Amino acid sequence: MGKNSLIGGSIWDEYSQKVQDRMNNPQHMGEFSEEDAKNRNAKLIVADFGAESCGDAVRLFWLVDEKTDKIIDAKFKSFGCGTAIASSDTMVDLCIGKTVDEAVKITNLDVEFAMRDNPETPAVPPQKMHCSVMAYDVIKQAAAHYKGINPEDFEDQIIVCECARVSLGTIKDVIKLNDLHTVEEITQYTKAGAFCKSCVKPGGHEKRDYYLVDILAETRAEMDREKLKNATKNDVAFDEMTLVGQLKVVESVLDTEIRPMLHNDGGDLEVIDIQKAESGAIDVYIRYLGACSGCSSGSGATLYAIENILQEELSSNIRVMPV
Repeated sequence: MGKNSLIGGSIWDEYSQKVQDRMNNPQHMGEFSEEDAKNRNAKLIVADFGAESCGDAVRLFWLVDEKTDKIIDAKFKSFGCGTAIASSDTMVDLCIGKTVDEAVKITNLDVEFAMRDNPETPAVPPQKMHCSVMAYDVIKQAAAHYKGINPEDFEDQIIVCECARVSLGTIKDVIKLNDLHTVEEITQYTKAGAFCKSCVKPGGHEKRDYYLVDILAETRAEMDREKLKNATKNDVAFDEMTLVGQLKVVESVLDTEIRPMLHNDGGDLEVIDIQKAESGAIDVYIRYLGACSGCSSGSGATLYAIENILQEELSSNIRVMPV
């Protein structure tokens, strides 16, 4: 049966050649027995991880040299689609030759990146990205088994989506790496928010400390800030920008540094105008909104903080003028 009978040719083309090769000819699929481990003077470790809700699961086999803690060989069994097979095969590749402590540092993004034909192009289409995000969890299970500790002892990241076990760091990295613009894209790439949806935005059945809508907005603002810094390094000074350019970068700084603080108190602000004074000062006119509109923010610490941040980030000539 040809591949076009199984999947649309255009979708198939979104898979890297490395993924296609590993789908069709995985190098490490199989299992080890206790006898295999004994013959190679190694300790056998078997770990499982999977999500019944999506049908993807992986069983990882390690042969570990207990004298060096090095993984001398590894295999896997995957209960899922071709992408899950390819990503599991790649994950095993990354484990072999590493110590257990080194293997625990392998991330889901390391696996996906290793399957790319070139650094700029994702290895699989967005709707299949979740198949490559089981690596960290199954490796953690295996390492915990080997060390005789709880898997959670390895957890040093904030988990945003408990259903898919996706961390804050992974979500931010995926947004930046793939230039994502919507929550739907985050879900496609990581499966975060695909199940109970409590992590998507406030109001779900379970309150969360972090929500995808906020993480996306904050990460996009960070990306804009980084672009601004790179532009500034290329001698595009704030004082020399057009009004439109100045408005854009001021908004970017406000989104990252100021608005989150105001939102916590039920307030906000908007930029009304930017004007250059005869003295050389650049006056940024703002209007407080919400809870901030009736408080003393116009002349107090909040105003000073806004002005100070804009001066540090953009230009020492900036003055903030509340209206």
